[in-house]
Amino acid sequence: MRRHRKVKIVATLGPSSSDFATIRSLFEAGADVFRLNMSHGTHQEQKARYDIIRRVESESGRPIAILADLQGPKLRVGTFAEGPHDLQDGQAFRFDLDDAPGTTERVQLPHPEIFAALQPGAELLVNDGKIRLRVESCGPDFADCTVTAGGPISNRKGVNVPDVVLPLAALSDKDRDDLEFACELGVDWLALSFVQRAEDVIEARKLAKGRAAILSKIEKPAAVRAFPEILKVSDGIMVARGDLGVELPVHSVPPIQKRLVRQCRAAAKPVIVATQMLESMIESPMPTRAEVSDVATAIYEGTDAIMLSAESAAGAYPIEAVATMDNVARSVETDPTYREIIESSRVAKRQTVADAIVAAAREIAETTDISAICAYTQSGTTGSLIARERPRVPIIAMSSETGTLRRLCLTWGTHCVLTPSLERFKQAVVNAAKAARDFGFADESQQIVVMAGVPFNQSGTTNILRIAPCDERLIYRTDPE
Repeated sequence: MRRHRKVKIVATLGPSSSDFATIRSLFEAGADVFRLNMSHGTHQEQKARYDIIRRVESESGRPIAILADLQGPKLRVGTFAEGPHDLQDGQAFRFDLDDAPGTTERVQLPHPEIFAALQPGAELLVNDGKIRLRVESCGPDFADCTVTAGGPISNRKGVNVPDVVLPLAALSDKDRDDLEFACELGVDWLALSFVQRAEDVIEARKLAKGRAAILSKIEKPAAVRAFPEILKVSDGIMVARGDLGVELPVHSVPPIQKRLVRQCRAAAKPVIVATQMLESMIESPMPTRAEVSDVATAIYEGTDAIMLSAESAAGAYPIEAVATMDNVARSVETDPTYREIIESSRVAKRQTVADAIVAAAREIAETTDISAICAYTQSGTTGSLIARERPRVPIIAMSSETGTLRRLCLTWGTHCVLTPSLERFKQAVVNAAKAARDFGFADESQQIVVMAGVPFNQSGTTNILRIAPCDERLIYRTDPE
């Protein structure tokens, strides 16, 4: 099975998509990566989903990536004595540490870290930004505010603090337990929520101990400001537009998305555009035209992957949502304008031998009669580098490391193939030609580009580029032992 598109699709699993038949159908419809949302469900439920994904992987013969999304610390108000209260524009309202039930004048905010970071003039957002308050005065255990945008406030509504970097770790006690569980389970990617600084990512990496790649979710203004440093220590990025749109002016999110996607591509690190992509399909079998345009825009920008959240986890039409994304991607990627945009945004990188070889591979493939680029990759770096070039021909990523191939399932354009451990370059060429034929990328009359590193089975050694026929008889005739 091969995809007829380059962008990857991430599907979140949940109540609507937890059985074998549905997960298998999601994969067949186009899902390349499955997301386990650690905010919902027990460890037992997540393990059951994990086991089903690996069964689908085994039966299909295709690597599948699994991403565990950690919840992150949740900031919430306390409870109210008499149910919801309506806050009016201009009224005074206090947050404090008192655990007494809330009233129309005050409520508990059981997070002393917030009070320690607040300054007069800062803004507090409640219930996904539907209620906004300006801090007038504050201390270590209170904040007196003026309501600037009123609305109903009720028990345990979420709180956002967009104007300050909070002295909170990105990993709560629950996250640490979930991280260890997910790594022991064998997930390929860990998505880290509430990232504010590079140190948050470094901490998660130490706990993961190389068992999973780290993907940083950019959902706070502090993360946008510190993005170059966060990108440097991350293996991948998720542009989590829902929370960004709460904490930042909503009109600022599209240019931020475009900027982050380009920086990720330049760094050869995969990026996911996420949140509210086909939200109407939670209840409708058809998306809105605006949603289709949103998905298409992310693809035109060159993102590696697009993600479904509640659409596939809790919606009534999970398979249709994946199929819709697949259809939109195919349509966009056959548009000549898509190639113009992708190629005009290419940034030349010539810092290493590997950089030069992947650039040469792309140029050769696009100026001669080449059907595919086959990259042998031990750690996944070569696969990511050739994907950064966004070549017009298919990319076949080959490795003897199953974990490497699973992680590359998130990377643009990579068709991942497991190969035996190799000792000689001729073996690599023969296996590459066979993979190109078996998966329909080329026939015996065509040629491919093969990239590899000698000595084999060592990361960071990419140093060979060969134009090879797909006819094995010609390979053996032209390549001496």
